[in-house]
Amino acid sequence: MTAPTADAPPPGLRMPGRRGTELALLAGAVLISVCGYIDVGLARQNAVPGDAASYGAGLAALALLGHLAVRFRAPYADPLLLPIAILLNGLGLLLIFRLDLETPADRASPTQLVWSALGVGLFAAVVLLLRDHRTLQRYAYVSVAAGLALMVVPIFFPAVNGAKIWIRVAGFSFQPGEFAKILLTVFFAAYLAANRSALAHTGKRMWKLQFPAGRVLGPVVAVWLVSVGVLVLERDLGTSLLFFGVFVVLLYVATGRTGWIAVGLLLAAAGAAAVGVLEPHVHSRVADWLHPFASITAGRGASQLAQSLFAFAAGGLLGTGLGEGHSALIGFAMKSDFILATYGEELGLTGLTALFLLYALLVARGFRAGLALRDPFGRLLAVGLASLLAVQVFVIAGGVMGLIPLTGMAMPFLAQGGSSVVTNWVIVALLVRVSDSARRPLPDAAATGVIAGPGGARSGASAPPYEVDDLPYGYGYGGGGGGGDGGSPGDPPDGRDAGHAPHGRSAPDTPDSSDDHDDQGSRR
Repeated sequence: MTAPTADAPPPGLRMPGRRGTELALLAGAVLISVCGYIDVGLARQNAVPGDAASYGAGLAALALLGHLAVRFRAPYADPLLLPIAILLNGLGLLLIFRLDLETPADRASPTQLVWSALGVGLFAAVVLLLRDHRTLQRYAYVSVAAGLALMVVPIFFPAVNGAKIWIRVAGFSFQPGEFAKILLTVFFAAYLAANRSALAHTGKRMWKLQFPAGRVLGPVVAVWLVSVGVLVLERDLGTSLLFFGVFVVLLYVATGRTGWIAVGLLLAAAGAAAVGVLEPHVHSRVADWLHPFASITAGRGASQLAQSLFAFAAGGLLGTGLGEGHSALIGFAMKSDFILATYGEELGLTGLTALFLLYALLVARGFRAGLALRDPFGRLLAVGLASLLAVQVFVIAGGVMGLIPLTGMAMPFLAQGGSSVVTNWVIVALLVRVSDSARRPLPDAAATGVIAGPGGARSGASAPPYEVDDLPYGYGYGGGGGGGDGGSPGDPPDGRDAGHAPHGRSAPDTPDSSDDHDDQGSRR
């Protein structure tokens, strides 16, 4: 099929970025948060909070700042990422304000609002300054060196609540592990993108599993040893599970080999079992998980985990209502580790389901952006960042609900913690950048009117007015699509070599980049 010339574009071709949809969703997210803020004031004080207007204006200003950055620098980004993040952040501020009413001498919501503003500022900076996500691939080893350094530094500082994950200097404290998780994910994505062929096609088959060869197993064992070292030296179960879990997910995505999942589960189980027995702090958390009501039986009162389980039980299906719960009985960690218990008690199973659906949607949109990209690094980076959020939500929710031992991590956007909310905003910024590259139409499509649809390339007056968002991923985004006249599923619609496609859709110039076409075709 011959492409039309540039002077004969189809009359109805439109390439919207859906920024209007994003703005409408942002308005809804701010409105929900402000209504919840007012509801708490009415329930606790029988009056609208005096700072409700300033709270709403501040949250709206943050939402507008993020929206303008996306509109001008990432116009084709996913329209759901930023609104979901704003809504989760707003709900977190709302819950912290509600718990501040239980501890008037220790108010955390003003500080959390400042951290949220800093996080949105960094979000805007990343979106504006990082024009191409592939730039990060050049700094893979810088990232791993900086990430490991950030993980090691807290070892030399005093433990806080039994774990050495904090750095406290002159009254200022932060968790360097929160920033390290992004840097290590960048390294994991770059390493696996460069070595995916060796990891996928070497090794021995035992039963129905393909296990990797010993020479390529070294990096995996090294990551496992680092995870166990973090667990032993910092007594931080959550960070160890997070890093190793994300790495195993990326291994599976890069290779498609179930043997990696088996190896990862075996190594994680062995390390957790050994440390759980030998490390007293971790052992106490495991014992509390196995017997959450032992302290009640012994006459010492309910433990934090027991109070959390009671809060979930009291919430029932619809909850007690905002401001009407008793989760303050949990104690000092009610605004951080156990903030989900407050949410579950006051909004019930219905509210928890809605919250987990928001997280699931955020993760799914990250996965979708990654699958739409042609370059292996971008694909793995998006999946890795989305997996960070997914694993973190599972680890925290599982610990608070008694499914797994407590880990001491912060619920993304929801819990009190400046380091956590800032790094989560950076994660969303990177996902926005990747999704913009994945959804951006090819220049030839906008200039000549050729756009790949379910039936191949369409052009001229016969082409319907397709919108980019209406096409399935893989059509018109460079992530596979209609091959036109005999093209492969991974080829651009006009038959050009994918290596010339811009905006993150081409495979990087690496020795094994030619394998990407075969890998993508076989997976589809």
